[in-house]
Amino acid sequence: MTTSHTTLRSSAESRRARAAFVREFLRNPAATASVVPSSRKLTERMIEGVDLAACRAIVEFGPGSGVMTGVMLDRLPRGWMASEGGQGRFIAVEFNPRMAETVAREHPRAIVATESAADIERICASQGITPGTLDVVISGLGWASFPPELTTQILEATARTLRPGGHFRTFAYHIGLLKKNAWHLRSELRRLFGSVEMSRGVWANLPPAFVYRCAK
Repeated sequence: MTTSHTTLRSSAESRRARAAFVREFLRNPAATASVVPSSRKLTERMIEGVDLAACRAIVEFGPGSGVMTGVMLDRLPRGWMASEGGQGRFIAVEFNPRMAETVAREHPRAIVATESAADIERICASQGITPGTLDVVISGLGWASFPPELTTQILEATARTLRPGGHFRTFAYHIGLLKKNAWHLRSELRRLFGSVEMSRGVWANLPPAFVYRCAK
C-alpha cells in the first residue's frame, strides 16, 4: 500500500473513531469517560518499550473506537496471527457492543470479545491462553469512573493472567487525579505489580494524560 493510500486510510479511520466516540459519550458519558478517542501520541507512549511482534498473546482492554488497536496491529507483521498461520493472538475486550462492532469491522485481524475486562481469565482460556502466560495487557479503561471493587477485580484477574515479567500498561488523565478512585488505582497497581512507573505527561492528548508502566 502506498504512503498516500495509508494516509487516507488513517485519516478516514480517525474521523470514524471520533464520530463513534462522540456518539457513545452522548449515550453514556460515565462509561465512555472521554468525549474524544485517545491520541496517537498517547498510544505510542503506551506501547513504548514493548516489542509487540515478539509476543505470543496480547490483550487490549477498552479499545473504544479502535485507535490504539490500529496502531498496535500495524506493529504486528502478517503471519503473526494464528488466523494467518502464526501463533499470536490479539484480543480486544470491549464491553460496549456498539464499540465492539466498530472495532471488529475496522480491525478484522483482532479477536473481539464483547465482555467485561474482569473476565480476562475466561476470555484468555477460550483462546488457548493458559493462566500466567499472557505477555501484555494494554488498557484504555476509564478507571476513575469505576467503583473501587471493580477496579480491584479487573487488576487482580489481570495480574493472575500475565506471565512473570509481563507488561501491563494503562493511562490516566491528570485531571482525573482529583478523584478518589484514581488513587485507589495507583494503590492497587503498586500492590499487584513488582514494578510501577509513571511516564512523562502526554500534553498533546485531550485531556492531557500519563501512562502507568507496570511489570509483573
